[in-house]
Amino acid sequence: MRRTATAVALIATAALTLSACSDDTAGTANGTGAGGSGGGEVDPTARLDGVELTFWTAQNTVNAADQVIEAFEEATGATVNVEAIPDLYEQNVPTRLASGERPDLMFWQPSISTLPFIQPRQNLLPLDDEPWVGDLGPTEQSLGVIDGTRYAAIVTSPAMLGVYYNKDVFAEAGITEEDFPTSYEELLELGHTVQDRTDASAFYEVGGDQWPLQWQVQVQLTDLPETWWEGLNRNEESWTDPAVVDAITTYNEELLGAGLAQEDYRTGTFTGQGEALWEGSSAMALNVTSFQSQLQAQHSTEEIDERIGWFPIANSEARGLYSPDQTNGVVAFATGDEERQNAARQFLAFWLGPDYADFLDARKIPSVQPDVPNPEGMPQTAVDQVGELADAHGVFQAKAIVAPELHVALADMIYGERSPQEVAEFVEDQFDDIARDQGAEGF
Repeated sequence: MRRTATAVALIATAALTLSACSDDTAGTANGTGAGGSGGGEVDPTARLDGVELTFWTAQNTVNAADQVIEAFEEATGATVNVEAIPDLYEQNVPTRLASGERPDLMFWQPSISTLPFIQPRQNLLPLDDEPWVGDLGPTEQSLGVIDGTRYAAIVTSPAMLGVYYNKDVFAEAGITEEDFPTSYEELLELGHTVQDRTDASAFYEVGGDQWPLQWQVQVQLTDLPETWWEGLNRNEESWTDPAVVDAITTYNEELLGAGLAQEDYRTGTFTGQGEALWEGSSAMALNVTSFQSQLQAQHSTEEIDERIGWFPIANSEARGLYSPDQTNGVVAFATGDEERQNAARQFLAFWLGPDYADFLDARKIPSVQPDVPNPEGMPQTAVDQVGELADAHGVFQAKAIVAPELHVALADMIYGERSPQEVAEFVEDQFDDIARDQGAEGF
């Protein structure tokens, strides 16, 4: 069996963290497990003069919480020190934790496949009784929970997976909203229409950066029932299921093999995808909300609304997919310092309480609280994504107990180094290895 370096590192760091925290009282408050400082009333703006908190983030999200941090410091007198952990974030954080380091707060993906890597029961404060929990929307309510206990505050909406398209290219091809696909098969047919009628490639694929390769396969897995995913998590189903192999084969043969991607798809980049869609050399990009963030960082709302549209797609319906990411969740650590633990809870209550509307407005992003409206000035593409969230499918990172590196195997496939069957076998082997090393039941 072959493992990638990242997978091996994750397995190793998970094992280290398990070893470091094998005693249920290790690294927790008052020797009572991680529940030593939860619940109770929280005054979001109570004075915290002299209290210092540490907040870990990834390098690419080091400024994501700037607004709320500045507002919290001004309101309370506390100091919040942000520390960017070097990439790969998901690899280096467990290593730091295994060495005994603990921040007070940290961005972390609140999914069942990633939250367990930081051993929440041993390391984190439970957040079930915090004042903001009941304010979350239904999809957000489902995130950040492991074995029935909430360990993550959901501060931003999960990423949405769908199709971004260039309006001018669609207009040139004579494509209107009535022509939007209602299945993946129709999406491919739409791609052929684009290439028959314009000089643009139907899709821009990102073989160079690899990670977006997974999305074309992911949307084809949406007909798998919840019972299949439950069986996968008990080792009763397999990634080598014909439905998975067929999805990989369809991507390889009917999209890439049919010439529906740009010529340099093997080396295409995430940045290049944004440029190609904006310029109209490619008509469509299937990606998550990080693509939206890239657009908003470079162009005004008015410019985006004029040039770029978005629609949802799944295997047999026009339905979006949601994908938890690192900036959706914030966890609070059981450091053993009661004052700092309570201050961390207060910070979350401030973020999702009196400051939440200001935080959203500063970043022009959707709300996770139905009673807090989305900020004005969001591009229509972002508004459309919000409208699809409540009924969206979850990507496999939200359904499987381990998120295997499908994109890595697909990158091998596009260079002819793996067949679709071998891609599925790679994913199955990696999934089993990590689930087994995590002690998952059935493995």
